[in-house]
Amino acid sequence: MITKRLNILWTVLGVVGGVAIGAWYAGSRIESPAEVAARTAPPEPSPILAPVETRVLSSEIVTRGTIRFGLPQPISIVPSTVKGSPGLIAALPRPSAEIKEGDVILTISGRPVFGLRGDVPTFRDIGPGVIGDDVRQFEEALARLGFDPGPIDGIYDQQTAAAVERWYRRVGRDPFGPTRDQNAAVLGLERELSDAMRARVAAEAARETAERAVAAARALAEQNTRQAAMDSSARVGDRRRQLESRAGQSLAVDTERARAAHAARVAEADVAAAAAERALIVLDPRQTKVARATVEARLSAARAARHKAKLEGELAIQTAAREAGLTEERTKIAEAAVNTARLEGERSVRAAMEQLKVAEFDLRIASERAERLQREHTSARDRLGIQVPADEIVFLRALPVRVHELTAAVGGQASGPVMSVTDTQLSIDSRVPIGPAALVKPGMKVVIDEQALGVKAAGVVDVVATTPGTHGVDGYHFYLGIRLDGAPARNLAGVSARLTIPIETTKGAVTVVPTSALWLAADGTSRVVISRRGKFEDVTVRPGLSTGGFVEVTDHEGRVVPGDLVVVSAKTSDVK
Repeated sequence: MITKRLNILWTVLGVVGGVAIGAWYAGSRIESPAEVAARTAPPEPSPILAPVETRVLSSEIVTRGTIRFGLPQPISIVPSTVKGSPGLIAALPRPSAEIKEGDVILTISGRPVFGLRGDVPTFRDIGPGVIGDDVRQFEEALARLGFDPGPIDGIYDQQTAAAVERWYRRVGRDPFGPTRDQNAAVLGLERELSDAMRARVAAEAARETAERAVAAARALAEQNTRQAAMDSSARVGDRRRQLESRAGQSLAVDTERARAAHAARVAEADVAAAAAERALIVLDPRQTKVARATVEARLSAARAARHKAKLEGELAIQTAAREAGLTEERTKIAEAAVNTARLEGERSVRAAMEQLKVAEFDLRIASERAERLQREHTSARDRLGIQVPADEIVFLRALPVRVHELTAAVGGQASGPVMSVTDTQLSIDSRVPIGPAALVKPGMKVVIDEQALGVKAAGVVDVVATTPGTHGVDGYHFYLGIRLDGAPARNLAGVSARLTIPIETTKGAVTVVPTSALWLAADGTSRVVISRRGKFEDVTVRPGLSTGGFVEVTDHEGRVVPGDLVVVSAKTSDVK
């Protein structure tokens, strides 16, 4: 019984002791907010220091771009006029094949097509006598290939033709010589030239004949002129005589008139006498009948004589007047004959001169035709040498190039575009945001790297678009074209790479501190705090380029030295 009670007691005591221990443990774990805040408060901060360094600072733009070859440019075949019609494509290069200067790009109906470097595109056949910039660049290409064309003067001469022949022979091809049509044209020009020479000789003979005719006409005109002068002198004498004759003829007319009047008066007197006599006899009874008949007869005779005298006087006056008129008419006829002779001579001279002009015109036409045919014959004969048809050369601005795409097929007609090529220079298409785009200029260096692919190269900014949203980029970016420097070890076309474009640099190592170490004082100066042997010192500096978390500082007193420690974060009381 006692044992049972003891056990109960010990049990109660154990429970009480356990509760006491639990209460103590629980009490020891309970903390006040102040105790918690005191226990979790951070330690007293100490200044954060960073070293002063020397390094090259540069600001940069980082973007991405896709590597590609140059933009494709088409290659077209220009038809050749000397060949007449386009040939058929016999062989084409493989895509991505590289074409160097002097290589055969393709073959057309067994003839080669060479690639040469030049800015002037092919537009005509090149042969003897052809002059121009395309000939000059062709001569330059021959010289680069090792075939001396003579003076590089843009004139295709015999030396150029000899260089072309050596070039074709060296690559195992036959040079292109004169065509059948060209030879036929030369023969035709020779025949035409012969006919023209004969026509010119005939025209020269006609001109000489016309010159002699002019000389004869002039001699005749001179003779007529002299005759006209003689006739003029004679006419002057005739006129003088005419004037004198007119006066004499007028006097003769007056004389005849006076004579007729006198005869009329005499006849009138005879009539009056006969009438008086008749009256006497008629009144005299003693007169016989015979006497009376006699006086009647005498009166009739007197009257008839009077009538006759009147008629003879009038006739004499008319005859004298007619003679005077005939003299005037003869003078006029003589003057008309002189004028006619002079005009006829002048007409003959003019006609001969016209014939001479026609003969000279014919001679000039014949001479010009002969000279023109001579030039054409010489030119055509000179073109019979070695020539280069237009469909056998292609000028490209840069070589070597690589075949990008074939647009023609073997067996197709060789005319127009046949393929496109790109240069072997790798380029990058990229873009930059509108904000920093103004800082990027052509000629800036570019670092190209893509660590995942092991790509690392250098390049140069080649093109910066003037407006956003061009060349396939969106309206918030400017297109950026970059040219790689040198040929990479492997083909990177299609690779996306990281691009770094340094915009500004210190161009050498400078003294720099972390950007957070620089602070602005109340007086407007920039300062840093230097820690030396546990002491802090304010130093006034002039900041420079800031990038990448660092800023260039310049201390004229030399108090900021690489290796010193500057405060980048601290309580104000710690640096007093």
